[in-house]
Amino acid sequence: MIPMFSIGPLTIYFFGFMIAIGASVGLFIFTREAKKQGLDHKLLMDGAIYSLVGGILGARVIYILVYNPAYYFANPIKIIFIHEGGLSIHGGILVGLIVGYWFLKKHKMPIWKTMDIAAPALIIAQGISRIGCDVFGGPISSAFPWGVEVYGGYLHPAQAYEFLLDYLLFGYLWLRLKNPVYSGQVFTHYLIGFMVIRGIVEFTRLNPVVFGPFSVSHVMSLIGIITGMILIKYLKQKEPIIKGNVVKKSDYIKTAIFVLILMIVSLIIYNLVQG
Repeated sequence: MIPMFSIGPLTIYFFGFMIAIGASVGLFIFTREAKKQGLDHKLLMDGAIYSLVGGILGARVIYILVYNPAYYFANPIKIIFIHEGGLSIHGGILVGLIVGYWFLKKHKMPIWKTMDIAAPALIIAQGISRIGCDVFGGPISSAFPWGVEVYGGYLHPAQAYEFLLDYLLFGYLWLRLKNPVYSGQVFTHYLIGFMVIRGIVEFTRLNPVVFGPFSVSHVMSLIGIITGMILIKYLKQKEPIIKGNVVKKSDYIKTAIFVLILMIVSLIIYNLVQG
């Protein structure tokens, strides 16, 4: 992890800093849109923070149990050293969503409408957070100009691939949110879309394989995709069809410009820090 600065014994790392930035942007988008749609945005802010904390804990626990249990069971003190790396995005999404679902159920909030609003906020938060992740891509030929040099070798900028695809998915979900066909559509498209992105990016990373070129992360992504498809079938039948707003040409243009700027700025930051 790349350190930024220290305050006494506390060191602030670039990854943690970008997670904080991503979470802040996601929370802003989520609460702003919830307020526009007449939901209790102050109550939902509490739920979002609970989900964020649950997601971070879930990401850590799933990483330990799936990727390197023997090491952490032999060195239990290392479990709390999150700054050294070791978070599973699949675990974070799973536990974060469970906490969020519980919160919405407890407070009798509209679950699928709220999840739809949360979906674009989630993916942009994930994308921004990925800027700070260390380079963990597989080897790449030096002939490719976008390879990142690490210890004399060149690696895929897998994190850059992921946040660029995340931003494209954000643009789609943001526009879909303006005109959904059924309640829950935006969320299920987020779930399937991100699992596909993660599966693609995983081919440029090095992780424990299950068979052939397919890793543990591919298996978890496949489970996520199947879950999303089952939810789509259920929601189409059970949730009432809702009439959305007309998506204007100006909405497409503004969204495209925002996504493009986000991509360029993120690439500049990523390459300045990691390149």
